[in-house]
Amino acid sequence: MRINKISGLTLLGAIAWFAGAVHTYAICPVCTVAVGAGLGLSRWLGISDTVIGVWVGAFLFSVSMWTINWLRSKNRSFKGIIPAVFVFYYALTIIPLYFTGIMGHPFNKFLGMDKLLFGTIVGSLVFMAAAWGYEVIKRKNGGKAWFPFQKVAMPVGFTLIASLVMYFMDK
Repeated sequence: MRINKISGLTLLGAIAWFAGAVHTYAICPVCTVAVGAGLGLSRWLGISDTVIGVWVGAFLFSVSMWTINWLRSKNRSFKGIIPAVFVFYYALTIIPLYFTGIMGHPFNKFLGMDKLLFGTIVGSLVFMAAAWGYEVIKRKNGGKAWFPFQKVAMPVGFTLIASLVMYFMDK
């Protein structure tokens, strides 16, 4: 089993896009735990790999940003930290999935791409957009959130919505 060229190029393009981010936004540990719990629950319930991929992508994006912010707080920042952390976490997840046969199966495709990989890209983009949206709202509201725990609710809520969309698209 092997990832086709389009899937590989899409993955590399997504990683490059994430790595090109100039400004980083703090992602809280609660978001990371919530996304991880959603991932475990999805797999246990036998939900489609596209939906699970959404949670994998959200989790990987969250953990990557959390690690970057943690490294910076410890004065361990270096040029290229963003791409290094993203490549590390995404590769650490995707490569074992590929070699164990969970990812890359020829009959597990959605829109011509592996379902888990497709969902991972969607989840990463949705989580990133929600975190960015929270920062925009906060900035426009004088540095304050609209409601308590909005920083958690927005990324997790949008990831949940993306999961529902992927669930119905993959039927």
